[in-house]
Amino acid sequence: MQVLTLGRRPYDGIESAMRDFSAARTPDTEDQLWLVEHHPVFTQGLAGRPEHVLGAAGIPVVPTNRGGQVTYHGPGQVVAYPLVDLQRLGIYVKEYVFRLEAAVLNVLESCGVTGHRVVGAPGIYVRLDDPFSHARLPPAAPGANALAGLGKIAALGIKVSRHQAYHGLALNVAMDLEPFRRINPCGYAGLATVDLRSLGVELAWDDAAERLAQALQRHLSS
Repeated sequence: MQVLTLGRRPYDGIESAMRDFSAARTPDTEDQLWLVEHHPVFTQGLAGRPEHVLGAAGIPVVPTNRGGQVTYHGPGQVVAYPLVDLQRLGIYVKEYVFRLEAAVLNVLESCGVTGHRVVGAPGIYVRLDDPFSHARLPPAAPGANALAGLGKIAALGIKVSRHQAYHGLALNVAMDLEPFRRINPCGYAGLATVDLRSLGVELAWDDAAERLAQALQRHLSS
């Protein structure tokens, strides 16, 4: 997998470049991993509903063809776009999502933070009361909010066409988190959003990007 660190880029240009790359690739095209830091933008997935944008207040809202609802990208966030041939890897979408989440869990573990998966809510979450606890999340009672007491630290949204996966995941490192309060993140009203810095972990963007790239390369190797 070729890793390209692209720096801070507008979202529109990166998304169109991903589409072009995926449409043009052949069975012999090497997989790539793009690491980006975006200018402030809200992106709305295919399932996105306008009412989940509470007030953009000058930040552009861009429709996109990835799955999921609305999220925010901005400085201080590592956005990873694996451009991967799933057929060549021999995996299906569910396994691919599992591996993306596993890579984020590895990065958090390297910082002493315990991340968690929540069934039915793609992405990675941490306990707000004790993000360093290794205890498993208790099963949610029927009808209870499974995200209560959790903060989202990484969002995930992908697109797969002709076995070619693009879009990817975003890990919050050291951001201005205020824009997340202008949306229902990923469609969940009141969902708290955190970053490593708000958990007391200081990590440079370059360091976080390198750790995430290494973890993704491990999990996405054939």
